[in-house]
Amino acid sequence: MQTRLAVISLLTLEIIAKREARNGREKKEMRWHIKDKETFTKGVWDVLYTEGYKFDISREAMVTADHRNEYKRPPSEQEYSKEADYGNNVNLSVSEGELADLSHACNKLWELDLNRLVPGKDYQIDCGDGKKVYQKEDMAQGNLFYWLSEDVFKQPTYARFCSLLDNYNPNEGHKEVVTSEEKQEQAAFMEEISRTAPIKYLHKYLTQKGVISSNIEDFKRMMTSLWFDLYGRGGTSSCSSAFEHVFVGEIKQRGETEVSGFHNWLQFYLEEAKGTVDYQGYIFPRRRGKTPDSETQLLTVQFEWNDILKAFSSTLVGVSPEFEIALYTLCFFMGGEDNHVQLGPYFVNIKCYRLGRDKIGSVFPIAEN
Repeated sequence: MQTRLAVISLLTLEIIAKREARNGREKKEMRWHIKDKETFTKGVWDVLYTEGYKFDISREAMVTADHRNEYKRPPSEQEYSKEADYGNNVNLSVSEGELADLSHACNKLWELDLNRLVPGKDYQIDCGDGKKVYQKEDMAQGNLFYWLSEDVFKQPTYARFCSLLDNYNPNEGHKEVVTSEEKQEQAAFMEEISRTAPIKYLHKYLTQKGVISSNIEDFKRMMTSLWFDLYGRGGTSSCSSAFEHVFVGEIKQRGETEVSGFHNWLQFYLEEAKGTVDYQGYIFPRRRGKTPDSETQLLTVQFEWNDILKAFSSTLVGVSPEFEIALYTLCFFMGGEDNHVQLGPYFVNIKCYRLGRDKIGSVFPIAEN
């Protein structure tokens, strides 16, 4: 991890950045509003400054918290959250109904996502205007994310997840080299999320289904291999992984250049803050009257990443990293290519593509209206 996890606490900050839009588009005003004690990532400052942004900063930064060196240490030497004693407040048992119905199990994971953020309290989004998938004009006047609470980056699973995001080269044909420090970050992330309710439930579920043994260390090794082992994509060996594709995103160079993967809201927020993501608006839902708003946690959007269009992408906003890992792993082992499930108030198709029998090629949500 390089600079992304250095978090700056601010009394008040409003950045108004104006730039000439790329490719001949009109000027687009980009705003980051960060309330009292809200956060901003350190690396953003250098990026915005060097790319010619203009700033209106009302208060200067006060405190910097940097976990980079901590997360690079061997996993056995790091400090983790204590094993939670959920008591009678959280039911981690797997029911017969959940074993028989994948949708019930996925909805249970939604209920167990105790670290899911609350719209309006932990963050605020502005969906802007809607569009059809084929429409190319930018329908958003500003960013998707208006502000994000600093407490998000203090949560251990969120912090460790973010430490992994800059370990990859997004170009699909680029052969990845995983350093020993990056392997330690992977192992530490898996150790951290294994202490959470969604991952505990996933382990119980897969154990009862006979997919994995009850040994927690075997389970963590399997999960690390599933998400982080490198494989070939686009004719190049060891250039991709399930984690990179699903959560970080890749850029296809074959034929027409396009963004592939990139289904995580935290990655979207961080890249948008850097100015490498340009939010273009939400995609109209198939059913009229169901337009998204600031409370919506399942969005279908269009955006550009590094000037390359992602015409259609669905993402779960505000959910925890452990929830997404658990949800997608469950659907990979127990479902098919199409997995029609309910997540709280949302009806979703978890689309799951396999590479061979034992690798996740891609997995992402599609809103069903």
